[in-house]
Amino acid sequence: MAESLDALVEGCRRGRPAAQRGLYERLGYQLMGVCLRYCPSRDEAEDALQLTFVKIFTRLDQFRNQGPFEAWARRIAVTTSLNLWHQSRQRGQPLEAEEAADIHHPDGTPFDQLSADDVVRLIHTLPPGYRTVLNLYAIEGYSHAEIGELLGISEGTSKSQLSRARRLLEERLTQQAHTPLYHD
Repeated sequence: MAESLDALVEGCRRGRPAAQRGLYERLGYQLMGVCLRYCPSRDEAEDALQLTFVKIFTRLDQFRNQGPFEAWARRIAVTTSLNLWHQSRQRGQPLEAEEAADIHHPDGTPFDQLSADDVVRLIHTLPPGYRTVLNLYAIEGYSHAEIGELLGISEGTSKSQLSRARRLLEERLTQQAHTPLYHD
């Protein structure tokens, strides 16, 4: 029988390696998904995931049972991934500077024709800033004020980035819908 999450957390607080392994097995997949949303590559997401668990294990004393443990761990994964993203920007790695063109809404919705994997792939084609704001707002549920604080940008910039991300994603969804799936 699998240990409860509370029992795993308590075991981790006591330094039990089996509990740490159990917690990693329980939350690793979910937190990797979070890291992949913010990191530009799988390798960087894996680094972020490892750092996330190091922080979880070393900061368990900061978890006060005031909400779900998973939410606390997810917040660590988000901030760890964002910190790695900021560090890569400071090292001078180039960022995409693509701007979204104004587009018109087509009749019908190409979104209905895409799988979840197609949508995730399209989101990953967005410039990093757009993708980050979109993920924080639409998936993680942060407000524009919180996003601004996390990323060191103004609330207005967060709103603008989200709007541009949505327009660019819509444009790419439309392009995807008009591209044949099979080529002769």
